[in-house]
Amino acid sequence: MDPRLPNRRLSKELPYHDDQESEGPYQDTPVRFSKSDSRGKPSLEFLNEASPLLLPQRRDDDTSPIASDTPADELDYLDGEEQAKSKSHWYLFVLTLSIGGLQIAWATEISNGSPYLLSLGMSKALLAIVWIIGPLSGVIVQPYIGIRSDNCRSRFGKRKPFMIGGAGATLLSFLALAWTREIVHGVLGFFGADLESHFVQVASICFAIGWVCLLDVSINTVQAGIRAFIVDNAPTHQQEDANAWAGVILGIGSVLGYLSGYVNLPKIMPFFGNTQFKVLSVITCIALGGTVFISCVFVTERDPRHDGPPPAKELGLIAFSKQIYTSARRLSPQIRKVCEVQFFNWIGWFPFLFYITTYIGQLHVNPIFRANPDMSPAEIDAAWESATRVGSFALLIFAITSFTSNMVLPFLVVPTYHVPPPLKRADSFHSPISPYRNSNQPTTPSGTPLPMSASMTSFFPPPPSEPSHSRLTRLLSSAQISWLTLRRAWMLSHLLFALCMALTFFITTPLAATILAGVVGLSWALTLWAPFALISAEISKRDAQARKTGGVNDDQAGVVLGLHNVAISAPQILATLVSSVIFRLAQKGRGEPGDDSVGWVMRFGGLAALVAAYMTSRLKEEGIGGEVKRKENGDIDRRGSDSV
Repeated sequence: MDPRLPNRRLSKELPYHDDQESEGPYQDTPVRFSKSDSRGKPSLEFLNEASPLLLPQRRDDDTSPIASDTPADELDYLDGEEQAKSKSHWYLFVLTLSIGGLQIAWATEISNGSPYLLSLGMSKALLAIVWIIGPLSGVIVQPYIGIRSDNCRSRFGKRKPFMIGGAGATLLSFLALAWTREIVHGVLGFFGADLESHFVQVASICFAIGWVCLLDVSINTVQAGIRAFIVDNAPTHQQEDANAWAGVILGIGSVLGYLSGYVNLPKIMPFFGNTQFKVLSVITCIALGGTVFISCVFVTERDPRHDGPPPAKELGLIAFSKQIYTSARRLSPQIRKVCEVQFFNWIGWFPFLFYITTYIGQLHVNPIFRANPDMSPAEIDAAWESATRVGSFALLIFAITSFTSNMVLPFLVVPTYHVPPPLKRADSFHSPISPYRNSNQPTTPSGTPLPMSASMTSFFPPPPSEPSHSRLTRLLSSAQISWLTLRRAWMLSHLLFALCMALTFFITTPLAATILAGVVGLSWALTLWAPFALISAEISKRDAQARKTGGVNDDQAGVVLGLHNVAISAPQILATLVSSVIFRLAQKGRGEPGDDSVGWVMRFGGLAALVAAYMTSRLKEEGIGGEVKRKENGDIDRRGSDSV
């Protein structure tokens, strides 16, 4: 071995002393150590980048490039090669595929659940109470599941056990709910009960309500797992891409779910059941089970056992409430503001999603009721059945517009986080201007770093090679609108929604209302994408910082997304109560024309959207305020602005 080359053994034997400059292997290169042990030798605990022989060590006064003020768009690269590596579109598709099956489940419950429960003899008043179970379970279940999954240390991962368990419970709930009449009749008929009696009907309704409760709880469980699963397994700089893929797949699920209402499924697939809801339930089970299976098999979670044991805390009611309160107070300002926006946002969206078909249906029956003021109840029911199909068609147009927007918008919106730039050869660790080398690293008089042996360079893996950009990628990048950041796009979507709700004052035909629903689909696309992308990027960024410091982020994806779902579910309960008051004041009889009560409910939602737009304007502009803009000459320009 060349005696001039530094090595670990030689470095330990050199008689260095505390705060004393000593001659290294190169006589004209001073090396300073700030700490030493009792024998005068350098203490390995305090050696940092000043010694090229050892791995860099963090010190309290160290000004390394991975400090807490690291620019947001550089976090991925600094966090390690695995986190920095950009995932393929195929990976992001498989990662988010399970949310498509979940959306089909939601669409089946929302679009076909009410007619099915009414067919069992349930009253509309009781039906309204039953549908409050969904938001209530979202307020409680998702934060609880989020905390449980954050503390999970299964070898299969943090999120997969809850995704699989929730999906299994969802499949069972759908099948039991679809075959409620057959199950109840079979059990009670075995004991000799009269199947046409009122008692059997009440038993069927109670049985169905029980399975609806379990269905809502299980859907919220699998949703909490899937959303956190996406956050955990996508790099920080690709959180927007991952959530854009989730939006696209949600759009596909919505289109398939609403389109199924126009097809006579029992005629096409009689082997799945003899009613529309039975066949839809079986299809939902296949879709949800299959997509969750694919995502769990082909995406490998980070082993949570590396995070150490979870905190030994009881999760009783009081402890759970305290932890939720503590986590809510610890939310970062950005995530807290997103939740505030979502609160008002969903006060507006809940009336639209649940009553748009009724609104369009009322426009369809108004001329019929005016021309025939003395219609019988059967004729009124027939008119409303036709009106429901017209309203369902508008929902299909709404879903198609949303899906198309989710496909196009990611190419128009400027990404908040850029792909971590690869280090050029001149900017590598071996360069004197390397950001990964301490300024005290030994250098030759000319300024070049000391040569390093093969054993030493193994501590510092070479930087990744520069990715190749296809012509298509450059073309799509050129389509971006320079001022259209994700925050601004989300704010404009609130304003568009509020404008559309105001236009209900002037709409008098089902065709105009259907076009309106299609335009609102653009705002819905941003609602499915923007808040989740903003929160996911913030969570991923904080997780990366925690891993770099060797700690664990106290509020991980599970509990944060659970609190975010509280901000979505709680306003739905409030919107239901306000809508009930408006209906009581403005609703007319079932067969009377000119009932505009639903229109007033949606206009109330438009006012809430204006508040959401104002709240969105107060969000921090990550793409401008915290982003690192790279000039053409390679310099870094840090700009700070929160302006709209």
